Amino acid sequence: MNLTLYVWRQKGPDEPGRLEQYEAKDISPEMSFLEMLDVVNEDLIKGGKEPIAFDHDCREGICGMCSQVINGIPHGPQEKTTVCQLHMRHFKEGDILYIEPWRARAFPVIKDLIVDRSALERIIRSGGYISVHTGGVPDANAILIPKADAETAMDASECIGCGACIAACPNGSAMLFTAAKVAHLAMLPQGRVEAAQRVCVMTEAMLKEGFGNCGNHYECQAACPKGIKVQFIAKLNREFMKAQTKDTGRRLVSEPFSG
Repeated sequence: MNLTLYVWRQKGPDEPGRLEQYEAKDISPEMSFLEMLDVVNEDLIKGGKEPIAFDHDCREGICGMCSQVINGIPHGPQEKTTVCQLHMRHFKEGDILYIEPWRARAFPVIKDLIVDRSALERIIRSGGYISVHTGGVPDANAILIPKADAETAMDASECIGCGACIAACPNGSAMLFTAAKVAHLAMLPQGRVEAAQRVCVMTEAMLKEGFGNCGNHYECQAACPKGIKVQFIAKLNREFMKAQTKDTGRRLVSEPFSG
């Protein structure tokens, strides 16, 4: 099939960007979206032009690096699918595709379709881990955890930190990402020890990075390639409110949430 692409080109974070038109020719329906871009880049290189810069790593829907907005939808039109797992069979001959990077204040464009998502890493470094000593590795059934709690924690831990929720949110909020990281530890006994401090420091880090507030648009849930539910935002809010009743040593001046 043949398609027309309008791709965002930008040389650097301080340079103006623009959409440029390209033709994707003889594209197999069995190709992934990134393979289609590989073909376009090969033609550009043969023509002596600079290839389109885009991020990728695993190409298996695991790492979350393939962050692109396709026709206004983060990761494209297929639900619960990353760009690298989106196949061209979901498009048809003559389609026009607009391909842009994530749009968020906290995600400056590095080049073309690549954005700096290190703000998410800094949120994790602020407290998204267990630092207390929990002893050696216990047997699987040594610590009894209710099945519902274990399953909920597993659901939250599926977040791959791609940032699609932020790109989809009209406010550029990182609430779903932060909530998933807070919730999956808060549901387990190993994570409860630092739960109050964790939710405060991670929320504080989120605000410092310039992410917006949650406006209950639910676009984050719709765009998430792993289907993370907005129920975890409610869990983060509850954890935050509980933490404010304890002496965590790190209280926020005002509540960060709106809705």
